[in-house]
Amino acid sequence: MADTVTLGSAAALRDVSTLAARALRLDEAGSMRIIADSGVLAAFVAVIAPKGLLDRSPTVLGLRTLAAPAGTVDAVVPLRSLQNRVDARLALVTDDAAPAELTLPTPVHSVSWAAISPPRGGWQRMAPVDPALLRRTAAEGIAEVAAAVPDNPGQALVDRLRVEVWGRPIEGHDHLPAGAAFAAEALGFLGDAADGDPSGDSEGAERGSHASADAEPVQQFASGAWLRLTTRRGHVLVKPVAWGL
Repeated sequence: MADTVTLGSAAALRDVSTLAARALRLDEAGSMRIIADSGVLAAFVAVIAPKGLLDRSPTVLGLRTLAAPAGTVDAVVPLRSLQNRVDARLALVTDDAAPAELTLPTPVHSVSWAAISPPRGGWQRMAPVDPALLRRTAAEGIAEVAAAVPDNPGQALVDRLRVEVWGRPIEGHDHLPAGAAFAAEALGFLGDAADGDPSGDSEGAERGSHASADAEPVQQFASGAWLRLTTRRGHVLVKPVAWGL
């Protein structure tokens, strides 16, 4: 039997669709982990994740939390199938304020990053991060990867470049990998300070570099081995690589 969850409104459904669309631009074969419990739905997507024991990439996840008054779910589903279902459900909406039921697609069971659960509590507030620094780090990293990748690269070369670029620390924040900046920008969590919309919109990732210079700071938290960057639009969860001898 398929898992079903009820979201608080059509706006929450649109948030799920927007997050899925942005994550699909990063990985056409990607998945979303959906956890619904106690009236809250948490939607996780992976922006960067290790692909094996020898992969030294950090784990970088995007997270949106939404009201979900009914349903208890913990499932990993394909992004494309999920977005199709959400968009089909939105086409039937007649009352934007009414709760909206969503039946999830068939889960997948081979997504390694989904087995790693960030902590739910114990987060300690740290100094905020300048969103302009995150934007600049993301833009410079994207340009570096694009310039270094040949016309017909092998996957091994692309993966190695991404580890090198997104695994290096952000300037002035040695504990925080550049991949966190990439995730915040690519998922639209830095948003546009002038739009007043906590969730952004489906075009936010493309126009992010034109956002107002007086955007709110990005709050930073830590809990155990995990770091978190939080804005009104979402959260980036980071588990840095644990280097050892």
